[in-house]
Amino acid sequence: MSEPPRKPVMTEAIAVTINGKEIEAQKGELLIDAAQRNGTYIPRFCYHPRMTPVGMCRMCLVEVDTGRGPALQPSCMIECAPNMVVDTESDNVRKAQDGVLEFLLINHPLDCPVCDKGGECPLQDQTMAYGPGESRWVEEKRHYTKPIAISETVYLDRERCILCDRCTRFADEVAGDPLIHFMDRGAATQVNTFPGEPFSSYFSGNVVQICPVGALTAKPYRFKARPWDLEQVESTCQGCSVGCRITVESSRDRLLRYNGVDSDPVNWGWLCDKGRFGFEAINSEDRLSGPLVRSGDALVPAHWNDALGAAAAAITSGLSTGGGAGAVAVLGGARLTNESAYAWAKLAKGVIGTDNVDAQLGDGLPADVVLGLPTATIDEVCTPGGVILYLGPDPKEELPVLFLRLKHAVERDGAKLVEVVPARTGLSRWATATVTYPPGEAASVVAALLDGSADLDQAAVAALAGATNVTVVLGRPSLAESAASIVDAAAAIVAARPEARFLSGLRRSNVMGALDAGLAPGMLPGRVRRADAHDHYTSAWGGGLPESDGLDAHGILTAAAEGRIDTLILVGADPISDFPDRALAERGIAGARTVIAIDTFLTESSRRADIVLAAAAFGEVSGTTTNIEGRVSRLAQKVTAPGTARADWAIVIDLAARLGRHLGVSNVEDIAAEMARLAPSWANVTAEFLAASGHEDGVVLPLPVSETVAHSEVPEAEATAEPEPDAAEPDADVVVVEAPRVLPPLVSFVAPTPTTIPSPDAYGFRLVVNRTMYDRGVLLSNSPSSSGLADAATARMNPVDLETLGLVTGAAVKLIAGDRSIVLPSRSDAGVPKGTVVVPHHRSESGPTTLISADHQVCDVRIEVAS
Repeated sequence: MSEPPRKPVMTEAIAVTINGKEIEAQKGELLIDAAQRNGTYIPRFCYHPRMTPVGMCRMCLVEVDTGRGPALQPSCMIECAPNMVVDTESDNVRKAQDGVLEFLLINHPLDCPVCDKGGECPLQDQTMAYGPGESRWVEEKRHYTKPIAISETVYLDRERCILCDRCTRFADEVAGDPLIHFMDRGAATQVNTFPGEPFSSYFSGNVVQICPVGALTAKPYRFKARPWDLEQVESTCQGCSVGCRITVESSRDRLLRYNGVDSDPVNWGWLCDKGRFGFEAINSEDRLSGPLVRSGDALVPAHWNDALGAAAAAITSGLSTGGGAGAVAVLGGARLTNESAYAWAKLAKGVIGTDNVDAQLGDGLPADVVLGLPTATIDEVCTPGGVILYLGPDPKEELPVLFLRLKHAVERDGAKLVEVVPARTGLSRWATATVTYPPGEAASVVAALLDGSADLDQAAVAALAGATNVTVVLGRPSLAESAASIVDAAAAIVAARPEARFLSGLRRSNVMGALDAGLAPGMLPGRVRRADAHDHYTSAWGGGLPESDGLDAHGILTAAAEGRIDTLILVGADPISDFPDRALAERGIAGARTVIAIDTFLTESSRRADIVLAAAAFGEVSGTTTNIEGRVSRLAQKVTAPGTARADWAIVIDLAARLGRHLGVSNVEDIAAEMARLAPSWANVTAEFLAASGHEDGVVLPLPVSETVAHSEVPEAEATAEPEPDAAEPDADVVVVEAPRVLPPLVSFVAPTPTTIPSPDAYGFRLVVNRTMYDRGVLLSNSPSSSGLADAATARMNPVDLETLGLVTGAAVKLIAGDRSIVLPSRSDAGVPKGTVVVPHHRSESGPTTLISADHQVCDVRIEVAS
């Protein structure tokens, strides 16, 4: 896969002559990039536009004349200068290229038929285009033991390596994990890892993609297919909310590989290993392939007609209880496409009439905060020389490619990063300052930093004091700390720096799209409050919407546990595993009379459901998704869902028909068109608009007025043609969609009343529960290459605290909160403040969520030596 040229920094346009043709380049732009931008490809092996040029391979030698006569020079190391004359096709250039390739092939094995790179190999291609027609070498080639597993997912065939330095530069410069190096000298030089130190990087799969030969191959793809067997489409990774652009590649209707696409505003071609190898879960034989209905103590296969009928009957029964529409609740939605999320919002709020809807599971931030704060893009956060205030989870664990972008901004572009976190993160080593705080006290620490009134880290105070424009990354750093304290911190930032702009630090794949689509209490599609848009959607959807704001995930589970929720619908949600208060989640699932789960796997929660509907997964559905910036990009269907699994929007349409209403849409295109007509943040963002040239990287919503019609000038749309009622429901009502002339206003942030945080217990510890990239989650458990990468859970504590307790690293400790406790090995970590204990989520059977009460702002635990 050829990398695009480096995007030039617009400085001063200069004239350069290449092969007799004058082109325009930017002063300081590398010659190899300027040539490619203007249609002249210069062969290369070592050069990569996203890494520092090193001039290792010499394949890019060209003749350059700057006024003193032509000379062979590596074009990846030469900056364009005025009146430079370049020849990339002279006899001297061709001879140099021929010689470079001949030397590279001295020891390179001729095993192209069995090499994974065969068919898409730059060495093959360039040998054919620029190399000798035959070899003069008859001596025995060098041999090494092959392959070497340098990590759990990457294999190394050393004899194929051409010492281009791409993998070593990536590990050091980009990932910050310098675990693979050049070793030995002269003809014995090779790339390898040190003994006992594998290439255990979260980003190791990138070296496979950028390797110009078959020296590095990926275990999940090795020997699975030939490049010419693969069919590919461009899509967007759903491993987290960063929204990396990828190619989805399949053969024989089976996903076999994801590769990164160089999306300049988002991922620069990089992927984390969790996202890159996530296709293994899609192919799992444990996927749900059809609906299940409970019979006695077991879930048994059922026909779709029976399962959907039972689900509709359960919802109807819930509506007929004393609680009415409030007795029905919907949890989840971040797994969905934007179109499916909109369909679920329309079903829940426009048909069922309930506002008890939450796409988040108590691990995010309120929708009006996420959608109402002034937003920043990743590029704006990473502006050269800018100041970033980071208040969120460990980005290396939860938003890995954002971590790479932030690291690059600090290391290469002179940005200053101030972290305000409960414990040091994977980004801390690059931060200007890391300020740790006791859980619950984020707001007071942020306020003190911004006004300089407290005796805090002076580097942090100085960086923020001198900043004219601060960008903020805002998320949930700990599941054991209430969202309220983070919201208070956001309010403190807005009060002190009204010009500050925010980038969401929420992790779930399409949580931004789900919230934008209205899957949150008090919200309706298009980033509008229910109270502001009630009449707009009542007239558009033709039904009675909720008259009051509903419950969030905490409220829904509490109500279910108390018997006030009759029908609980889980849309790709597993509250028992993911909700911070496991005990409450279990009581909520048990307390609901009927639980309906729509999912791709059986999870801890869906195993306890009464009805399970099999949903199609990533790569099996088309539509759009929204990343942390609010950037909408396209998702592509590449393979067929297993068995009779259906897309979520199709399940919604069938359910609505069985409830006596037709949604007025029949496919993804209809839903997208309706969103563009009705949802204010989506105004005029049609499928055709997203598919237009220039929007390959997606578009950030809402669009500037210059790119779309102003809200106050949206023309009235004609009513949609009335579709035929569902055959199973001949008397079904029809929802006629009409777009009113004036769209409701977008939600804005309103600072809440500050939260009171209890003082720490002098004899206790504040608990921090964080997520890690590798855990015991369902998707990772069904990815064979990644399932064993999660380390055992430990309780990380400051060395002083361990010493006070008379413990050493590895000693078992009991963490106690009320009548609940867990036992874990301890681990000394100077990055954890005194009085705090950090435990990873979902890494062991006895997880820390058993200690957390969702009713409390923070979680205090006592620590004892385990007997």
